[in-house]
Amino acid sequence: MLKVLITDDEMQIRQGLRMKVDWEEEGFEIVGEASNGLEALEFLRSVKVEVVITDMRMPIMDGLELARQCQQEFPHIKVVVLSGYSDFDYVRGSMKEGVKDYLLKPVAPDELEETLKKIRKETEEEKKKQAEAAQMRRLALTQLQEVQEQYLLYLVKEEWLEPAMVRERLRQLQLEELINERVEFQFITVEIRGSREDTNRLKELRLPFQMVCREMANAQDGIYSFYDPSYANMIHFIRLLGKGKETALGLANMIQNQIKRLLGLEIVIGIGNAVAGVANLKTGYISSLMAWSKSQLGSWSQVVDVSNLKEEDFEFSPDMERKLTNSVENANFGVFKENLLTLLGSNENQSIMAFSFISNRVLFLLGAIARKYDTETKDIQKLMWSCQQSIWELNSYDKVMDQLAELAQMIIEKVRTARFSNGRLIVEGVRQYLDQHYANEISLSLLSEMFHINSAHLSETFKNYAGQNFSDYLVNVRMEKAKEFLKDKQLKIIDVANLVGYSNSGYFSTVFKKHYRQTPVDYRNSLENLTS
Repeated sequence: MLKVLITDDEMQIRQGLRMKVDWEEEGFEIVGEASNGLEALEFLRSVKVEVVITDMRMPIMDGLELARQCQQEFPHIKVVVLSGYSDFDYVRGSMKEGVKDYLLKPVAPDELEETLKKIRKETEEEKKKQAEAAQMRRLALTQLQEVQEQYLLYLVKEEWLEPAMVRERLRQLQLEELINERVEFQFITVEIRGSREDTNRLKELRLPFQMVCREMANAQDGIYSFYDPSYANMIHFIRLLGKGKETALGLANMIQNQIKRLLGLEIVIGIGNAVAGVANLKTGYISSLMAWSKSQLGSWSQVVDVSNLKEEDFEFSPDMERKLTNSVENANFGVFKENLLTLLGSNENQSIMAFSFISNRVLFLLGAIARKYDTETKDIQKLMWSCQQSIWELNSYDKVMDQLAELAQMIIEKVRTARFSNGRLIVEGVRQYLDQHYANEISLSLLSEMFHINSAHLSETFKNYAGQNFSDYLVNVRMEKAKEFLKDKQLKIIDVANLVGYSNSGYFSTVFKKHYRQTPVDYRNSLENLTS
């Protein structure tokens, strides 16, 4: 019910208005009366009201002054002014002063009813828009949260060479807790699940599901969350051990209860093995995915915990990772196959869990290479997903081996094509890397090492195809990103500087001013002036 205050200095008119329509049937409730504008304002300051119906001419404070005061103090209130014919033009000209509508006296019941219907419709539409806007604000990540999530996903899925750079970037993104090599953490993978008939409903509830999970993570000490688009119905949590009150199982149960209560969905959760140090982020992530993959098929809530597994079940040396990467990027399928057999060929002495873990690490490695060279075609994506399914199902060791080998061969052919493209595809890969990792401390020598190409040749080739050297390109990307971040008023200038890769806000401001001929503060102020 929309609450109404009737204001008129004549009691008979106030009573007459009450009798003219069935207020309740129209969706309104008269909650009070006032004999002048000042009395009405006092009432409005103590009782929530959506509609004021007021006479034009009243002692002490008239209807138009009341409308003006309402516009300042209670902008949500809709004011309808009653006026005689002689005041008609004056009232109509005052619509912009806070008057929503006007009625000529004596008020006809059908005209009052029509006005009420219009007000109710407008109010419902406004509330709907406000609810949608509020939901979008809740769903939308802040700029900082978005970059944090993207970087966490990068750390668990992509190739990175310099631990010192990673630690610095975590510091910039206010994720210092993950830097301490002695701090243990574990991943918790959370999936919403339903029957085949629920497919469309699950799609509709993905965003609300993500929103609830992020709110829970933000409310807990030492908990972070991120989203991996490869697993559309999932959210992943990182829980720091020794922080917060909740155990992993307690957190899992809390998540299940919240999602069930708020969204009516069943939740399947995988609790990964506890690991320590940034270098083991991939290990922890894959262990939670593996725990989830052990769940039974079906749309009922489950929790699978593998946190008691021994650390030796998750061994995948950095040396072997480099060998596999180099064999693919040097287009040497024979060496890749030989290393794959060394890792996975001796099934007799290997547990199912160890085989699953190493297979997943190889799969992630191949996916990172495909993305690095921008060769993640539909065929490659399809084979990657098929291979992932085979690893989870574990119907056949040989099938997993064959699919990994086939995937590597497809990627090697794409890499070989890139290397024989006169450098064009390599440059595209470098540009894509810079676009994604612009905030890192990127050097030409690092890029040449990553893409297995002489640094002088890379520098010349990049300039030929990009039209500028790589350092100028990197600065341009950083400055464009800075403009986006400056739109978020919650971010301080030093925060923006950190987000785009500058630890010193003064130097960042100097670069920004050189680029755009105004300081970051001036640019932000200019945005405010445009919207005011």
